[in-house]
Amino acid sequence: MCFLLFLFIREKFLNRIYIYLDNERGFTYKLTETLSLREKYKKENAWGLLSSIDLYDCDADLIRNSESIKKFVIELCELIKMKRFGECQIVNFGEDERVAGFSMTQLIETSLISAHFANQTKRVFLDVFSCKYYEPKTAAEFAKKFFKAKNYNLNIHLRK
Repeated sequence: MCFLLFLFIREKFLNRIYIYLDNERGFTYKLTETLSLREKYKKENAWGLLSSIDLYDCDADLIRNSESIKKFVIELCELIKMKRFGECQIVNFGEDERVAGFSMTQLIETSLISAHFANQTKRVFLDVFSCKYYEPKTAAEFAKKFFKAKNYNLNIHLRK
């Protein structure tokens, strides 16, 4: 019983509702509802959406080129339908080789896109924050393809 309660609480937290059925082999369950991120965004009346995207083993030439980074920002904003506000700021930072690389900020009418490009590890740490809904996976997949990353990690947070 304790296991079922834990499982129910865990799945409820993940926005899934299950019906548990008792049968001869023990308990089984059936998925009855799953909320999409868009539905959760609306249901919880979120103020904004933050995607933190870590890209691994990127193309070194692309992440060390400010023009490539600027092109990426323009194309990303078009893809996720965000209106850029002002010019993209790209500055080369870091005396310590471990963290050296470009940092980028782009204001958008609904908030901000920022990133740091780590030369030594060939990683990109990208944040997209907006009070207008967008698809985080679309942004992550585009970034992966653009910077020729081997893989990525995506963390999504609803801001309330």
